[in-house]
Amino acid sequence: MPDAFAFATATEILFGRGQADLAPARVAALGRRVLLVHGRNPSRSAPLAGALRALGCEVTAFAVPSEPDMARVASGLTMAAGSQVVVAMGGGAVIDAGKAIAALVPATRPMLDHLEVVGQGLPLDHPPLPFVAIPTTAGTGAEVTRNAVIGVPDHARKVSLRDARMLPRLAIVDPGLTDGCPRAVTLASGLDALTQVIEPFVCTRANPLTDALCRDAIPRGLAAIARLMQAEDAGARDEMAWVSLCGGLALANAGLGAVHGLAGPLGGLTGA
Repeated sequence: MPDAFAFATATEILFGRGQADLAPARVAALGRRVLLVHGRNPSRSAPLAGALRALGCEVTAFAVPSEPDMARVASGLTMAAGSQVVVAMGGGAVIDAGKAIAALVPATRPMLDHLEVVGQGLPLDHPPLPFVAIPTTAGTGAEVTRNAVIGVPDHARKVSLRDARMLPRLAIVDPGLTDGCPRAVTLASGLDALTQVIEPFVCTRANPLTDALCRDAIPRGLAAIARLMQAEDAGARDEMAWVSLCGGLALANAGLGAVHGLAGPLGGLTGA
């Protein structure tokens, strides 16, 4: 008989090639005033922005060109004034930034009050705005986690804003969005995805459901990243998107380990 455990994730997950085509209608159903968070290159999210506008939505775009820090999130909060829904389309940094903005728009306390380690780590005092995550890399699994990692330069740390209600309303994982991703980004994010199915598997809070996800994902991820080291491979892209999703599901419900324990302070000190 397994020990008692709990498992929480995004309200809905859409996985598979072509699922991103459903995003405009699904986002518009959540609100007509949309904050669209994207990465350095706005062209990746331009078709989504155009489709939302065609559906009658008012779209405000906000760029996150690097790992989000408190100043970047604060700028996003200013841009998000009046928004009804937040969508993040990009890598893990973009999704974390969007998740933090969605969480903090309704909040009445200062951001620092809600940050772990350097702040008070208080729960949110109001529910977040509806949040939709659309990853374009296969790495962090942030589309199904309940925290956002934010840099705090004054403390030389990366810390989490965390609340169970930060789980996205909708996660759309379309492996086709990762096709053609630069090799360096593919391999770096792929190693992150692999780490995030290994750490929850060996951590002290693993449960039968996270173990099942990780046990399947580890060998599949190792095989897929080896294929992507050699050449572009749509099938391997599909596999890595699945592994990344499994990592997010597992870490959100079992936790991580020493690798990520060290990553916070080292990332804060080096900016990596």
